[in-house]
Amino acid sequence: MAARTKARKRAFQILFEADQRGADVQSVLADWMRHARTDPRQPPVNEYTLQLVEGYADQVTRIDELISTYAVDWDLDRMPAADRSILRLGAFELLWVDDTPDAVAIDEAVQLAKEFSTDDSPAFVNGLLGRLKELKPSLRREEQ
Repeated sequence: MAARTKARKRAFQILFEADQRGADVQSVLADWMRHARTDPRQPPVNEYTLQLVEGYADQVTRIDELISTYAVDWDLDRMPAADRSILRLGAFELLWVDDTPDAVAIDEAVQLAKEFSTDDSPAFVNGLLGRLKELKPSLRREEQ
């Protein structure tokens, strides 16, 4: 498994855990980092995982607003928790990480949905992130 794929998977796990615990994502990240320092069986949180989680935390309000706006017939709080975390991570990477090609960000999110969520989730994740990709130029202009 490629290093960035592993990093995304760990970032997803951190976002998911924070969502499930109702905890701040940066607190969960700190717990993971502390655990990695004290348990040799726990791999360290790599730099890209850190970038994804911290970047998401910086943009959480805007990301949730975008997901809520473009998730047809789904309220953010009613969608499966795994989908919510995958979409949050995918939206951040798609819209704010310039060195990741859009197709890669979407494909990696779809792969996470295949591994961690329902049978319907990959198509849902693909469709919503595909819509954000189409809107990316206008969304980025709004940010400036």
